[in-house]
Amino acid sequence: MTTEQIVGTIRADRPLLVLAVKEEAQFLPEGLPVLITGIGKINTTLALSTVLASTRPSALINLGTAGALRPGLAGLHEIGTVLQHDLDTDLLRRLTGETYGAPIAVRPDGLTLASGDTFVAGGPVRDALARRAQLVDMEGYAVAAVGEHFGVPVRLVKQVSDDADESAAKSWPVAVAECARVLAGWVSRELA
Repeated sequence: MTTEQIVGTIRADRPLLVLAVKEEAQFLPEGLPVLITGIGKINTTLALSTVLASTRPSALINLGTAGALRPGLAGLHEIGTVLQHDLDTDLLRRLTGETYGAPIAVRPDGLTLASGDTFVAGGPVRDALARRAQLVDMEGYAVAAVGEHFGVPVRLVKQVSDDADESAAKSWPVAVAECARVLAGWVSRELA
């Protein structure tokens, strides 16, 4: 079950800010509609599809934290391409002849984000993902896919919160407030 929460009125002339959890949204300026979807691709897909079934904002802007998959990668990044890391697209193509979960280009430049329902905290999963992407999160692909399905433009803006390593589960709760401040600053600059 989704933990969907909408703050503000969704209008056709304004973007909808889409975030996974209230901790990431805590410093956002007032005036723009915000959808808190809950964590993961399913919660995000359900919450966002429910909203877009009855109203259309001018754009979807997914704000959130992300783990860095490359040493020294920090700061705020707008994503160019997002892929689903926990769906075996190549195997499914071989089995069915169809492509499911293909990467989605959301802008011509920017980093690659890998989204999946696993909180990546080191090990072989992180190592494999680092060969395909620079950042990892749990909702970006869902926002991009739903936006594409409903014909609503999408922007994915991610603040690095941790190194997606063994310390990530301990460092994310400490880092999220500062990440939320940076994301709110971006909103104030870009959407004021």
